[in-house]
Amino acid sequence: QVTLVESGGGLVQPGGSLRLSCVSSGVPSNIYRMGWFRQAPGKQRELVALALNGGVTDYADSVKGRFTISRDNDKKMVYLQMNSLKPEDTAVYYCYASSAAFQVNYWGQGTQVTVSS
Repeated sequence: QVTLVESGGGLVQPGGSLRLSCVSSGVPSNIYRMGWFRQAPGKQRELVALALNGGVTDYADSVKGRFTISRDNDKKMVYLQMNSLKPEDTAVYYCYASSAAFQVNYWGQGTQVTVSS
């Protein structure tokens, strides 16, 4: 059974920081693609950041310079360090993993991030 479990969400003031973690089970440790998506109320789910096996990373323009993704294949984890958070970062954040040609796609249940004063 494959599971992705996120943690680290919560309420933070604008300008603050949070670190999201995602632990995977049943997913190959060298799975091609791991990352984070988010979905705000009334909006479509959108890509936040991806980390490919081998070190390549990619970010949405809206988070470049503020968010950093990293993965630890030995621990089967992926992280998202979020700095300088803005109210528009408020969303449910989902952990994601997929194979190179998207034959398999896995999603976590999501963790709420709320940026508000």
